[in-house]
Amino acid sequence: MAGVPVPLERVINELVKLPGIGEKTATRLAFHLTRADRNDVEGLANSLLSMREELYTCSVCCALAGADPCELCCDPRRSDEIVCVVEEAADLAAVERSGGFQGRYHVLQGTLSPLDGIGPDDLRITELVRRLGSGTVRELIIATNPTAEGEATALYVANLTKPLGVTVSRIAHGLPMGGDVEYADLATLGKALEGRREM
Repeated sequence: MAGVPVPLERVINELVKLPGIGEKTATRLAFHLTRADRNDVEGLANSLLSMREELYTCSVCCALAGADPCELCCDPRRSDEIVCVVEEAADLAAVERSGGFQGRYHVLQGTLSPLDGIGPDDLRITELVRRLGSGTVRELIIATNPTAEGEATALYVANLTKPLGVTVSRIAHGLPMGGDVEYADLATLGKALEGRREM
């Protein structure tokens, strides 16, 4: 990069690798770090390194955790009868922030994507089936994203788990709160109509 010292360019090149961070944002962040207090920069660097060393994959729900099993799997106030299946740990965090779910979770750690070479054996589906074998789980809520891969994964998991005697449901997709029907895209509006419920 013209006019950028090599040490700063190295930081920019690393920041650009993060999702959602383009070259402009990476450059702005890198320059901010040059002005930040040394302790703050060291704190950021140390927290990134310790995060990698101190995170585990929960042996029960396959989420990222600071201990195994994770805090959510150990919480006695949660129902063992309902499991919400999500793609990634970030999705689990989003559902948790909603405050509307008090069951257990299962993180698939991705979605089926044959074009990218990702099949059922690359996801945490075997662990899910093993969990369902205990007979405790009564309902599986599939909360994968409404993408082609998310829908394919949801269908695969549903077909695999229904024979185990578990009720399988899919989260509704449709209009967001405060959204206007007039401005909704056709796919969203179609999903909203499909997922309607009685009042």
